[in-house]
Amino acid sequence: MDAISVKNVSKSYGRVKALDDVSFSVGKGEVFGLIGPDGAGKTSMFRILCTLLLPDEGSATVDGFDTVRQMKEIRRRVGYMPGRFSLYQDLTVRENLEFFATLFGTTVDEGYDSIKAIYSQIERFGDRKAGALSGGMKQKLALSCALVHSPSVLFLDEPTTGVDPVSRKELWDMLGTLKERDITIVASTPYLDEVRRCERVAFLDQGHLRGIDKPDIILERFRDVFNPPGIESGKKVEASQEPVIEVSHLVKAFGTFHAVDDISFSVKKGEIFGFLGANGAGKTTAMHMLTGLNQPTSGTGRVVGYDIRTEHEQIKKHIGYMSQKFSLYEDLTVAENIRLFAGIYGMNDKEIACKTDELLERLQFTAHKHDLVASLPLGWKQKLAFSVSIFHEPGVVFLDEPTGGVDPATRRQFWELIYDAAARGITVFVTTHYMDEAEYCDRISIMVDGKISAIGTPAELKERFHQPDMDHVFTFLARQAKRGE
Repeated sequence: MDAISVKNVSKSYGRVKALDDVSFSVGKGEVFGLIGPDGAGKTSMFRILCTLLLPDEGSATVDGFDTVRQMKEIRRRVGYMPGRFSLYQDLTVRENLEFFATLFGTTVDEGYDSIKAIYSQIERFGDRKAGALSGGMKQKLALSCALVHSPSVLFLDEPTTGVDPVSRKELWDMLGTLKERDITIVASTPYLDEVRRCERVAFLDQGHLRGIDKPDIILERFRDVFNPPGIESGKKVEASQEPVIEVSHLVKAFGTFHAVDDISFSVKKGEIFGFLGANGAGKTTAMHMLTGLNQPTSGTGRVVGYDIRTEHEQIKKHIGYMSQKFSLYEDLTVAENIRLFAGIYGMNDKEIACKTDELLERLQFTAHKHDLVASLPLGWKQKLAFSVSIFHEPGVVFLDEPTGGVDPATRRQFWELIYDAAARGITVFVTTHYMDEAEYCDRISIMVDGKISAIGTPAELKERFHQPDMDHVFTFLARQAKRGE
């Protein structure tokens, strides 16, 4: 008997058909991937299989139980790890685990053997609040919470988005041990190396099932989506020698802990500078100091000519910033978002009106000028958020994991926008966990334990550390980390 059977399932939200007559099955103990671009219907399918959503048409069974008629039986048998994790940030590690155990009518002690291999890695941090954990630790805690009641089927909806490459590999190694216990695993992921660790994958696109097969066959068959051609290096414009960011012996301490520990570097005008590091390495803390959101403990720094200690308000006016979660207002239209942020940056009405039309035409958004941002696909929101962040032509734009959870074709389009910005002389300071994106940067720094462990062009770093690609360089350096998470 199959562990999961989906027959002619459809689901609509108003006029949008999230799933359209989808059918597939998953064998017991199989590692099965649900892949596809944003808006393909993957999360809707997960929620139907976990009995959190009712299908409009069709039926589905999990472990032989119907998702509509036998919800309680299914909920006892499945574990679910949604994107962004399902943790309570204000509860401690131990309190989160106890809460989820109670939900499933068990205790941590009863379920300990099911989670021992994973939970033992973070057990010593039992009194730490979940909100204070690194991405890799949150990942392990969320997986422990999903497994504490010994489920037979585990659903993982993009469990590694926003997590560094080393922690991602560790999670998939853990999933391999679960397969040995005959647990069925269904996972979605935008990372191709993770797709290849599945036994079979189903490719969803705009609610339609376009193919099911082994990963390499699907990735090759739909290579326009999953393996678009790289960006031509000839489109890059040589960066000038003028420094836009200068940092010298920068330190940020929290008590005796040095989150950023004596870093020095400079970034030139028009340069695409990759700022890499594992979760907890100190990247975000360093970026907060450079953007005027936090003050250094010691050391000096200048951004677009302004001192990060004394002129942080000036810095905020002359930079752009885009976080992974974006900064758009979902209940405003595309045009209203542009006008709001342009006004915050001090642009006048005439300039805003003129540049808005130019931007909408460049993004091919003119017909969507009055659409609510909430109605846009993720890739569109991403492009709009980036365009808004550089609307006032800042000297430098800070991008904090801007492509997290986005499919390869959409990520490539986003990097075209980055190249265009750099060509106009805007310096791009970017953090990313996608190592193929690291290859697109002019130079890269890699932080380990609060220090810059290496800095140089991608070619220089690969040669220096005798590694074939940036993924191997990153893994080699990140695994030398000594301080506890």
